[in-house]
Amino acid sequence: MDRQHTSHCCSCTGNAESNAESNHENKSQRDGQESEKIGKFYKTQEFLKISVAIALFTLGLIGQKALQDTPFAIAEHLVFIPAYLLSGWTVLSTAGRNLIDGRIFDENFLMTIATLGAIAIGELPEAVGVMLFFQIGELFQNQAVSRSRRSIKALLEVRPDYANRKINDTVQTVAPETVNIGDIILVKPGEKIPLDGEVIEGKSQIDTSPLTGESVPRSIKTGDPVLAGTMNLGGLLTIRVTKPFGESSIAQILHLVENAKAQKADTEKFITTFARYYTPIVVFVSLAIAILPPLLIPGATLDQWIYRSLVVLVISCPCGLVISIPLGYFGGIGGAAKRGILIKGSKFLDALNSVTTVVFDKTGTLTQGVFKVTEVVTNNGLSESELLNIAASAEIHSNHPVAKSIREAAPNNLATVAIADYEEIAGHGIRARVRDTTVLAGNHRLLHRENIPHECMDLEGTVVHLAVDRLYAGYLVIADRVKEDAANSIQTLKKLGVEQVVMLTGDDRTVAKKVSEELAIDCYHAELLPEQKVAELEKLLKKTVKNHFWGGEKTAFVGDGINDAPAIALADVGIAMGGLGSDAAIATADVVIMSDAPAKVAEAIQIARKTRQIIWQNIGFAVGIKILFILLGIFGLASMWAAVFADVGVALLAILNAMRILRPSAVA
Repeated sequence: MDRQHTSHCCSCTGNAESNAESNHENKSQRDGQESEKIGKFYKTQEFLKISVAIALFTLGLIGQKALQDTPFAIAEHLVFIPAYLLSGWTVLSTAGRNLIDGRIFDENFLMTIATLGAIAIGELPEAVGVMLFFQIGELFQNQAVSRSRRSIKALLEVRPDYANRKINDTVQTVAPETVNIGDIILVKPGEKIPLDGEVIEGKSQIDTSPLTGESVPRSIKTGDPVLAGTMNLGGLLTIRVTKPFGESSIAQILHLVENAKAQKADTEKFITTFARYYTPIVVFVSLAIAILPPLLIPGATLDQWIYRSLVVLVISCPCGLVISIPLGYFGGIGGAAKRGILIKGSKFLDALNSVTTVVFDKTGTLTQGVFKVTEVVTNNGLSESELLNIAASAEIHSNHPVAKSIREAAPNNLATVAIADYEEIAGHGIRARVRDTTVLAGNHRLLHRENIPHECMDLEGTVVHLAVDRLYAGYLVIADRVKEDAANSIQTLKKLGVEQVVMLTGDDRTVAKKVSEELAIDCYHAELLPEQKVAELEKLLKKTVKNHFWGGEKTAFVGDGINDAPAIALADVGIAMGGLGSDAAIATADVVIMSDAPAKVAEAIQIARKTRQIIWQNIGFAVGIKILFILLGIFGLASMWAAVFADVGVALLAILNAMRILRPSAVA
């Protein structure tokens, strides 16, 4: 977010809606709690079914040999068939529904045909074993998904249960959903901050780790913004609410996460398509294995080759691939969320792998965006305090950090200043009527545009020029500082193989050059209007496509999510940093970094690369094992038991491998 104030002056290059939101939020919360209860009930039910099936399966194995050659052999069926139905009913019913809907070939169909075939040739334990171990694998998968989801839903746990609303001299404990914009709330030490707001009294330290992943508490004081879900560690805070609960940081995060599943990576789409064609091929190959050898090979028996074909069917089930790849991406998204990085879908996680150019906005992204007036130079007989008051009056309606720094430096209270005809001129500055005078406040381009005579000067820092009734009145020099981890972030990006780091800014060339040199940025473009930033980004995007035939290399744009929404939307990967409180960031960014640390950009790329590495490990392992056991099955060297353990084993190992990304040490 760069205000277009520069120093290189010679270079001319409603309450009802809020209540509705609250009601909707209440309903969503109740629905979520009800769904959670139902989910727990079904998990318990599934666990009981599998437990009974295991008991029957064990009993059948113990008594099978004793019963097989006796008149009581039917008892084998009375034990194994209930175990088969208990463990396999979900698979059987799903296969039946898919058959009715015209979707025949999937893993449920493979499992059903293989197990019914095993029962037909008298291999009951194998049939039960296939279903039972498949269900155990499903339990592990669900547990892994729950663990990954918990890393994201941990954000839900910071949801505050109440708010202390202050009305006159009384304090009421109310639900956060009932608090409106502008209400005053008190947050005591040790309490969660219930809604987004601004501190109007008090100072403290707050724990932001549930939202940002940052372990170091953040100091806050009067005038600082605070986010719902963070913890007040120190003094009593009085906060003015700026957003209803339904639009708070927590609600925005949950909405983002819930929609992440829709954005699938190309690898996920490929595996889904692959399974659609792979399964019927496997079925017909297995059919050929069962029918052709008995017809063509002397001495070959039908039972022998049917058994081999069933072995091939079981081991060919693509469960390991179909489960582990989406789970790998989900694990990557969950691992990133634990580190304060929200990625809107697996396709954006994939895209981060291919980033070779990273474009940074300057102010608020690479620099702290915390400005201070360091110099006041007057002209035309004004005093420093008069110039500061004039500038602060003109900037009274602006939310820009530069404007805030000017208001803080002004000696007088501006609450009662009459402002008229206020106009913010993009890329130039502000024009306003202050009392009975016309004030211009902005960069040198504003002075040239309005033909205001002034002296050319070359100053270091962001400069705001002032003109009163078309007479040049002086200027303010405003300083900003580079973020502590910015230089290290640029170095890490280059170590990761990022070929080019670019900085785009509307600030002065002198300031841009200094920041660029301090951070070892490859190139920069300064004094840009918002539309010029977009134009420069378009040039960079065209270069990456032109220079790489396959178009596999991506350009990422990192901004603070307020002024930079067009560039964030245009980039291959749009990254909003520190933009949790900005609706523009949530709406347009592909990746939202919840802290103000540039180092998180490199960390997001590291997570993406680790995720891709794990996914390709799973693909290679699953395909290799399946090919080996298919060959063993065809030549009669693998039993159905081996096929069951190989299939379930591949799936479980792939799941455990996919979950590695959730460990804090996974990304070094």
